[in-house]
Amino acid sequence: MQGVQGTLDDLGTPLAEVTFTVVDLETTGGSADECGITEIGAVKVRGGAVIGELGTLVDCGLPIPPFISVLTGITQQMVVGAPRVPEVLASFLEFARGTVLVAHNAPFDVGFLKAACARHGYAWPAFPVLDTADLARRVLTREEVPDRKLGTLARFFRASTVPDHRALADARATVDVLHGLLERLGAFGVASLEEAKSFAKAPTKEQQAKRHLADAVPSGPGVYLFEDASGEILYIGKSGDLRTRVRSYFTASETRGRVREMVGIAERVRTIPCPTALEAEIRELRLIAAHKPRYNRRSKFPERAIWLKLTDEAFPRLSVVRECRSDEAAYLGPFPSAGSAEEARAALYETTPLRQCNQPLTERRIAAGKTHTCALPELGRCGSPCDGRETPEAYAGHVALARAAMTGDAGPVVRAARGRIDRLAGELRYEEAAQRRDRLAAFLRAAWRAQRFAALAACPELVAARPGPSGGWELAVIRRGRLAATGVIPPGAPRYRPYVDACVATAETVLDGPQRFAAGPEEMDCVLRWLESPGVRLVEVTGVWSCPVGGAEGMRAWIDGAYGDPKPYAGRRGDSPV
Repeated sequence: MQGVQGTLDDLGTPLAEVTFTVVDLETTGGSADECGITEIGAVKVRGGAVIGELGTLVDCGLPIPPFISVLTGITQQMVVGAPRVPEVLASFLEFARGTVLVAHNAPFDVGFLKAACARHGYAWPAFPVLDTADLARRVLTREEVPDRKLGTLARFFRASTVPDHRALADARATVDVLHGLLERLGAFGVASLEEAKSFAKAPTKEQQAKRHLADAVPSGPGVYLFEDASGEILYIGKSGDLRTRVRSYFTASETRGRVREMVGIAERVRTIPCPTALEAEIRELRLIAAHKPRYNRRSKFPERAIWLKLTDEAFPRLSVVRECRSDEAAYLGPFPSAGSAEEARAALYETTPLRQCNQPLTERRIAAGKTHTCALPELGRCGSPCDGRETPEAYAGHVALARAAMTGDAGPVVRAARGRIDRLAGELRYEEAAQRRDRLAAFLRAAWRAQRFAALAACPELVAARPGPSGGWELAVIRRGRLAATGVIPPGAPRYRPYVDACVATAETVLDGPQRFAAGPEEMDCVLRWLESPGVRLVEVTGVWSCPVGGAEGMRAWIDGAYGDPKPYAGRRGDSPV
């Protein structure tokens, strides 16, 4: 058989001959549909040499949130007078014409550029795109780098520029990372642009070799557990269709570096079929919390939830704690971070002049002069119970107001905070107004969540039904906020009562414990989402399931708007929730 010599087209475009435009953006937020570009940086390279740079701030016409300014150093004042988005887009598209776009986590940057083009009437060119994050996941091991963040890769490849969340600096650092990754690709036999693009997304050899692990996986909802040769649980997940989900781990659609690494170690997949998707979701949370698999990132430490506690002592104070115990104290939360808990605490301090010191304070210590004072009383932010200027009865009034705001009527806190926000906005101090707004929103979100949890946990038993995906009904028995049992009423069943009785009879017994809630925050969130989904019907309720009048639940729309409204706040009184 006579051999046939391939053409240059068959070989593809050699990487040394490709012109790359490495781009990085800074934005006002994470959503390309709602947020704007504040800075763009681009570096054009070919054959390892820089042949051009483009960098400019951008006035996108949207406010820059304070936390974005802290992250990037770009403030609202800096973009005043900067080029507008249409002008910058025109320059960038001309700069990048005929090149291959490169970005770190390219879907983010390319998504913003595409959205901006669509918004301003520019046709998006069919740029080939390379993602340095995807390439890093393929060519670097976990032993070499702990993660695929740009800063980590820049240090690993000894980039000449340190990324600092400014667009041009990050683009220059990405150029050095790109060159380092391209050198690594040679060891894998990748020499052309076409090979590099397919290599970044192709399943690894380990993934392909482990496809047989999905052969015996059943269909239907449930939980799956990847285990190594010794039986250690590496990763836990859940799905409404176990077979389809587990198979996806061995295909090109699975691009997460940690997960691809986990698949290479795994030797078996164990499954736990569940009658409903709700049970699968709850089982996943409980198993992750119990086993803490090394390749799961979320839900591993529910015991680390952060709460704001109004302490139960002679002169109560607000304390950030890690436990929500079954005691007489009032709790707010849980919070996603200690920072958001501090914001909520600041919102309460602006309304109720509670003491902010941590010293043990009793009437006996005050009378004996064993306490110390601070400057807050002179600023009008504390009544100074520590030196007797404020009586226990007067201080108890502040405590009652704070407790009511945390557990019931949030109106006083909202009114006081909105008054300050309106005043700051009227003085054109928009960044300070936004900071106060975010404090108030952090308080309201936590109060809304805590009040929902408390209402659900107050029900000794709640039985609900939801239409099943294939007909019939899904049943759930919830006791004190904890999922105790699930079941299914098949389509066409002549009577539902026997199925309900059987589900209740086999449900888990839930007893009071040292913690205030019988279930973790994430489990209660799942249960509440299920109860609030379309078509759910309450079958039986023991006790009362309700939220307080004037509570944070009624302000939910405003809470979401406070974070999602891209327009600057300008003292709009008409949108006040109270």
